[in-house]
Amino acid sequence: MARDELLTLATVLAELGEEGKPLPKSTFYEWRAKRRAPRCIKLPNGSLRIWRSDFTWWPEERTEAAR
Repeated sequence: MARDELLTLATVLAELGEEGKPLPKSTFYEWRAKRRAPRCIKLPNGSLRIWRSDFTWWPEERTEAAR
């Protein structure tokens, strides 16, 4: 069984963005405020982490919600 990993916000933004251009942080934070972003973990230092498993199924959930 593969282990899940915690992704940094920079990694998630890079994967959501276009080639060579990450998604803007402001867009992600807007999604988060609207509860449309993948579930996040806020660390004591204020930085965010996202479980790979949550991030992997998140686009599928958004597609289903749009139907």
